Amino acid sequence: MAPWKELKEMTLLNKEVTRVDGALKVAGTAIYTYDVQRPGLLYGRILRSIHPHAKVLSVDTSEAEALKGVKAVLGKIKDEVNFVGDDVAAVAAVSEEIAQKALSLIKVEYDVLPFTVREQQAKKEDAPRVFSGRENNLGRSNENSEGDVEKGFQEADAIVEHMYHMNVQVHTPLESHGCVCEWRGDDLYMWDSTQGVHGTRSGMARALEIPENQIHVITHHMGGGFGSKFGPKSYNVVCARLAKKAGVPVKLMLDREEEMLAVGNRPSSWQKIKIGAKSDGTLTAFEMESFGTGGVGGGAGVPQPYIYHFPNWKVKHQDVHINAGAAEPMRAPGHPQANFAMESAMDELAEKLGIDPLEFRIKNDPNETRQQEYKIGAKKCGWDNRKPSGSQTGEKLIGMGVGSGTWGGGGNRRTEAIVNIYPDGAVDVKIGTQDIGVGTWTIVASVLAEELELDLADVKPFIGESDYPWAPNSGGSTTAPSVTPTVKLAAEAAMAKLIELLAEAYETTPDKISYAKKTFTLTESGEKIPWKKACAALDGKAVSEKAQWGEGLSSSGTAGCQFAEVEVDAETGRVKVKRLVAVQDCGLVVNMLTARSQVNGAIIGEIGYVLFENRLLDNDTGIMQNADLENYKIPGALEMPEFDVTFYDEHERGVIGLGEPPAIPGVGAIANAVANAIGVRFYELPITPDRVLLAIDKRKEGTS
Repeated sequence: MAPWKELKEMTLLNKEVTRVDGALKVAGTAIYTYDVQRPGLLYGRILRSIHPHAKVLSVDTSEAEALKGVKAVLGKIKDEVNFVGDDVAAVAAVSEEIAQKALSLIKVEYDVLPFTVREQQAKKEDAPRVFSGRENNLGRSNENSEGDVEKGFQEADAIVEHMYHMNVQVHTPLESHGCVCEWRGDDLYMWDSTQGVHGTRSGMARALEIPENQIHVITHHMGGGFGSKFGPKSYNVVCARLAKKAGVPVKLMLDREEEMLAVGNRPSSWQKIKIGAKSDGTLTAFEMESFGTGGVGGGAGVPQPYIYHFPNWKVKHQDVHINAGAAEPMRAPGHPQANFAMESAMDELAEKLGIDPLEFRIKNDPNETRQQEYKIGAKKCGWDNRKPSGSQTGEKLIGMGVGSGTWGGGGNRRTEAIVNIYPDGAVDVKIGTQDIGVGTWTIVASVLAEELELDLADVKPFIGESDYPWAPNSGGSTTAPSVTPTVKLAAEAAMAKLIELLAEAYETTPDKISYAKKTFTLTESGEKIPWKKACAALDGKAVSEKAQWGEGLSSSGTAGCQFAEVEVDAETGRVKVKRLVAVQDCGLVVNMLTARSQVNGAIIGEIGYVLFENRLLDNDTGIMQNADLENYKIPGALEMPEFDVTFYDEHERGVIGLGEPPAIPGVGAIANAVANAIGVRFYELPITPDRVLLAIDKRKEGTS
């Protein structure tokens, strides 16, 4: 196995390479799940619960079945519904309109049960049970500690203690969840908007109780998932069963309201945090007691005490269930929640000690890479010009803040790829990964072309099908470090085999053949053999070599920091992120263009989390009050800041994932910048205009 080339020798990697699927998307010819058309296609819809908790006593589908155009009906999907939007029944019809009409004809008899949609209430012993028959509403818990926390706080000269609260965030991918299911005999073909064709195949095999080799999942293009599309959901199973019952393909796409209710979210978090430090800025102790809700799911834990060195620390966490849709992993699960609380507390403690917040971090952050990144970011953002907190007057207040993060993002050793070289000179690679919108088509093609010293147009990637060699789900920043080494190794093996066959054809040995830039050279005679002529010597047989992921070409573990500059309108309360400086390490950058796009997208997500996004559940009905993109606010074009992205060069570490790392530091950076601008700190997200105005008024009144 050869290492990656030196940067100066690379022609495609570590460069800005235009996406190979870009033209398809611009022209509107890229096929997403919604675009899939099959002969005799029907349209599926799911009847969803209007109650947050109820027993389903009966489901009468007779009128729906009698409606002209209805071809299949599933009645009473489950005996108990646990949130508004839970599955009740389903139909498939010749049009979406008829399917929707059929849902309105289904009669459901419920036994409505007590419910709770507030985690503060749900964790109490006398709270209504989210699941009937359970002793309580508590999910997983954990407790960890190190050192002597009590002694650590006794040594502290300053202590900060607060409750930090982050509400639920919804994934809101532009393409909603959905699939097309078609049975061909005993085999199921499913076009799905998924982050894992192989993971979805495995999950569907378990759900349908059929062998995996009878399921074929296809995802050529998808419009984002952010973790919510990590595996099959109930709609996949419903669609497959409708298609089986109807005997023809069925398309089932969720609408925006269903997307908001039923297929995932980032859990809430309540963190009571206490941190202490000596007068010289040395951290002495950290303590946290936290809880949060993933609805009827879990996953509300946070990785505290995060990145800073505390000799004494203690954490305790409790997941709490409520009658709301289940959480799913969302870009850097748990980290944005941890980041907001920790970075806010660090800033406040630094202010209490009279220490610059950046210097305070540098003193207590043991990561050497981030130490350098802090310096780069501080210089680029003009940190030395940062004004004291709350020192400004007037209508427009400028603030600056910093935040840091960490993530893993290593490769999966099970990953496999096949590279084929054909007698006409064509080259392709097959690997069962998927492009969730981040540029996987391009990095797969680029690695193959780089390794074979061909042009990008000379190679063709085949991805997005579970019939291709195994690759992991796209999540946890594992795709690039899994896929790129594997494609490289398969390309190496294919080239070695080609040279071996070429040596036979020219009656020489492989060690006497060299190769560079589409040309083979017989070193003894000096004869030059162009790529296509060499491939023609294969005598009609293609070279096909399979390889598995190998060590040494990728690694895991990133640092990263971000500096935010915000403008707060003291008259309207509106916060505008003017500039976001991101300094991020990720090993060898495979494609500078898509890597920068990843960071920009992560920053947009951070802005949404800190300033806009907030799921609102009605306490009396359990209904989500803003289950649409008009009332659930996300950043738009007018909210875009100036993006200033720097990649800290550690190419010698190999490829490291980049999906999650830049989605973390800006959360704390933006919140701290707002506090710096107005002189009031926020302990709850999002920081909306009404909250900003209230904070400014309280500051004028001398209260906090």
